Amino acid sequence: MLSAPMAILVDGNTKVICQGITGSAGASHTKGCFEYGTRMVGGVTPGKGGLKDPNGLPIFDTVLQAVKATGADATMIFVPPAGAADAILEAADAGIRVICAITEGVPVLDMVRVKEALKAYPHSTLIGPNCPGIITPGKRISGEGPSAKFEGGCKIGIMPGYINTHRKDASTGKSVGIVSRSGTLTYEAVWQTSQRGIGQSTCVGIGGDPVRGLGFIEALELFNKDPETDGVVMIGEIGGTDEVEAAKWIKAHMKKPVAGFIAGRTAPKGKRMGHAGAIIGGADDTAQAKIEALKACGIAVAESPADLGSTMAKALGLA
Repeated sequence: MLSAPMAILVDGNTKVICQGITGSAGASHTKGCFEYGTRMVGGVTPGKGGLKDPNGLPIFDTVLQAVKATGADATMIFVPPAGAADAILEAADAGIRVICAITEGVPVLDMVRVKEALKAYPHSTLIGPNCPGIITPGKRISGEGPSAKFEGGCKIGIMPGYINTHRKDASTGKSVGIVSRSGTLTYEAVWQTSQRGIGQSTCVGIGGDPVRGLGFIEALELFNKDPETDGVVMIGEIGGTDEVEAAKWIKAHMKKPVAGFIAGRTAPKGKRMGHAGAIIGGADDTAQAKIEALKACGIAVAESPADLGSTMAKALGLA
């Protein structure tokens, strides 16, 4: 297997397990990650330890057993909402470095408890919940579309990996990091940058819940230090102040160009739109207020999702 250089958080050397591997979603996406080329090394379903999944991966009763047997350092969680918080903490307690909680509908109070408890596990980075996961693209070795084969990359979660472009496959020789609260818009940004000959170093879907793990600023800090990342696409939405705080951080610290987009321009005040965290509570968390804040901090803002690729290309000096 090709050993890929680390972009951020995961690369071709990352060993991944799936918590909830025998459920329909867990089984389906384990297969997808395995076929993409991710080093899937096993899974966890209590009571089914000793069995193997259809891919031939060993199943364990606990995360600790899986880590001891396989050396896993990352996990994706497809455990039902009621058990997701405990699954996250079990992974952290077992020494897992990157925890991707894909599960949607995790109770907010459960996540408040998790966020506090994770302070005791500084080695663990939580992505999600209610997110598409993370991908550091592998180099294409054959095929096109969904049948394409890759190596040296790592896909954890539900992202359609075949639309991503490895830096060495990009005609411009440039690659950008993508961090987004929206799964669908993450894929759109990937597609548009790829179509313009721009690769992706790592794409992170941080999720749209009000209480979650990795945020914009933490991701931006990692991209800022990463030699494989030439710029960043940051996709936000209505609700909360994360994008505004990120814009201030970018103005003060970011050494690379950033293209931004804020979803939800037409959302009415007080009505939740799609994500649990996408709700306008006041004048400062509307789409327009956030757009103005980003522009004031020198960030190139796309006017619509259709402009994501062109806006990033201009910020990189490619258009």
